[in-house]
Amino acid sequence: MRLTLLALICFLVPAAVGAQEKEVIRVPGSLEGLPFSSAVRVGNVLYLSGQVGALPGTRELAAGGIAAETRQAIENIKQVLEYSGSSLDQVVKCTVFLLNISDYAAMNEVYASFFETDPPARSTLAASGLALGAKVEIECIALVGK
Repeated sequence: MRLTLLALICFLVPAAVGAQEKEVIRVPGSLEGLPFSSAVRVGNVLYLSGQVGALPGTRELAAGGIAAETRQAIENIKQVLEYSGSSLDQVVKCTVFLLNISDYAAMNEVYASFFETDPPARSTLAASGLALGAKVEIECIALVGK
């Protein structure tokens, strides 16, 4: 009986997940010609592409180092979330990529100011290089609707 139930679950769960439509989201004003979307929505889950601290509609990073880039990256995330019908309080997971792990404390101070209560799960790691020469890149998973 248990094997039959397990086999049925293994068959039906992937079919149900696969039946959900994938919606590609491109935020107005985002740069054209990039090989990725601003976000992808499947069901009520929103998967955001990584955001660096670039000023909206440009490839120019916010001036002022890691704190300024972190602030701008999260503002960029907020824009994608709001356009997609979500918000920072619906973020469930973030991954933070730092060019230099010694920037952790400065990044974390700014990051924490955006997630003061009930922060999402998070991983932080150092990378050998980031897009546009950025010091930080942040990607998120969020829910849409409540």
